[in-house]
Amino acid sequence: MDTITPRERSRIMSLVKAKDTRPELFVRRLVHRLGFRYRLHVRSLRGCPDLVFVARRKIIFVSGCFWHRHACGKGQRLPKSRVNFWKNKLDANRDRDVRNLRALRRQGWKVLVVWECQTKSADRLAARLRLFLRDSR
Repeated sequence: MDTITPRERSRIMSLVKAKDTRPELFVRRLVHRLGFRYRLHVRSLRGCPDLVFVARRKIIFVSGCFWHRHACGKGQRLPKSRVNFWKNKLDANRDRDVRNLRALRRQGWKVLVVWECQTKSADRLAARLRLFLRDSR
């Protein structure tokens, strides 16, 4: 059983953002500092990628560990109430992500997923982003 009212739950969930999240803004600033320019949230591409480098045919998704079921501790945790609902919802998110990534790769895009937990180390993430964006293969 949920410990708060449906109205309060609705208010809390309405605060969850899909764009311009803290991890996404962190990655965007880092990529910009590395000297790369990008387009944001290209709706014509499957999954509406967070950063799109059209000339390089590369895409970066910045995914929240909880919402997209990353293998880290935060991604494997489930809420204590309505467990079946949340498991089905989060598994569907992950399945949709897999389908979107496959479709984009079939269209010739190189795709990188940056997880929320990976934004904790700016130096490590910068090296990974630089390698991904400079590699012309």
